[in-house]
Amino acid sequence: MKGGLRPSMAWLHTWSGLLPGWLLYFVFLTGTLGYFSVEIDRWMQPELPLRQRIDPQWELIERGLARLQQRAPGAERWSVELPQRKSPLPPRIVWRMPPTAEGARGEAGTEPLLPADAAPRPRPTGGGQFLYQLHYRLHYIDTQQAYWIIGAAAMFMLVSILSGIILHKKIFTDFFTFRPAAGKRTWRDLHSVLGSIALPFHLMITWSGLVLLAYTYMPLVLDEIYRFDEDAQDVFFTDNAQRVADTARSGVAAPMLLPAQLLARQPAALNNIRLSSYSVRNPGDANARVVILHQRRNAQNGTDQQVYSAVSGQLLDAGLQRGPLRQTRDAMLGLHKGTFAAPLLRALYGLSGALGTVMVGGGLVFWAAKRRERRGGVAGEGAGGLVWVERANPAMLIGPLLGVCTYLLANRLLPVDLEQRGSWEGHALFFGWALALVLTLPLRPPRAWWLLTALLALACAALPVVNVFTTDRHLGVSLPWALREGDWVLAGIDLCLLILALIFAFVARRMARQQC
Repeated sequence: MKGGLRPSMAWLHTWSGLLPGWLLYFVFLTGTLGYFSVEIDRWMQPELPLRQRIDPQWELIERGLARLQQRAPGAERWSVELPQRKSPLPPRIVWRMPPTAEGARGEAGTEPLLPADAAPRPRPTGGGQFLYQLHYRLHYIDTQQAYWIIGAAAMFMLVSILSGIILHKKIFTDFFTFRPAAGKRTWRDLHSVLGSIALPFHLMITWSGLVLLAYTYMPLVLDEIYRFDEDAQDVFFTDNAQRVADTARSGVAAPMLLPAQLLARQPAALNNIRLSSYSVRNPGDANARVVILHQRRNAQNGTDQQVYSAVSGQLLDAGLQRGPLRQTRDAMLGLHKGTFAAPLLRALYGLSGALGTVMVGGGLVFWAAKRRERRGGVAGEGAGGLVWVERANPAMLIGPLLGVCTYLLANRLLPVDLEQRGSWEGHALFFGWALALVLTLPLRPPRAWWLLTALLALACAALPVVNVFTTDRHLGVSLPWALREGDWVLAGIDLCLLILALIFAFVARRMARQQC
């Protein structure tokens, strides 16, 4: 350990944070947006009524199954997903078709379950779920490959956090130290302060993310306990995800009980619970199963489930037993996603995620500024890595933000009836990011920072303006509604965009003055 413990930790902290730094920044950014995915979903479907009509859940289920019978009569699985207390979205139906002749997984579909007289229908969109899934599934690559990439980055992040704790022996002093307008010291202080403020959150979110996908990263441990044969893997996934065992279709048609008939046969089990979803496996078959999910009323994330015969109404699985593996997974998932959190705590989740995003970005800028200072302000020979990081930093840090703005703009500007519309919104995000790279890589870093910050301010300001001309859910409508009804989802997003536009415009103006 050359130079002692702290110098070694400084080296480890620097490189474990630098190597996956741009990816970690993107993960923190999209993961933070994911905490507000439901609100973003609603903003991206402006056709939804301001006041959601709340029908009795069993009536919704019956209406949903009738619609599924029309929409996907040959599906192997139907599901009616019901609105929850924390969700402003309407119920929706989901279906999955049988596997193809080649053995590929069947196509899935979904649509909102709205009253028959509702018009117009909500536009197809990737919504907030697309942004949320980016932070662990990435895009344009295989999901398993994404898990490995994200897992490696998360492990680097965990090493960086632990080495940073050892490195900053005066962590409480660092918490209160911030020197503005001090060059590289400002970026160092920003990195240290933000890292100290949200340190427990950063540890929790990194560790829980790794644990949730541990079976991907440590298959030999699973092999020791469950073995690799198909039957044993089914046991593992049933233990881990409370998965309902697949039942093959019998090939014999049989009438299914209506939801009201099932309720009449199991009143004690179903009368006093608020359902999350009502699913039917193998609809119309003698082996049809009804799977009922409902959220647990505690901080541990997850659902309880009951499985019934859809033909006889017999209870087949009460779903009440959860082993240690399932309980651990539920606790980690609840902590990671914050699904149990009340509005104030969820806001703190979002704030901590934003602090982590800026912390990672500040560390990358500090690294480049510190290396340039060591070279006397000149890159010089042998500084290819420094030049590359300096030139790419603006596009890799401001570019994803610009990409999110283009994603939201695409939601408003693409034709509503465009085929694969949600996918095109996703392409727009990466187009905006690629544009940032093309525009700024040839420029000197100070000018690149100014250009992208100014473009980001313009994009944030443009979104509420575009809203005025493309929807009837602009601030002129949503703000009076929020003041009258206390529903701030639509107005809140537009107001946040305007506040961000002012902040970025102020920063861009300061940058322009410094270059003069």
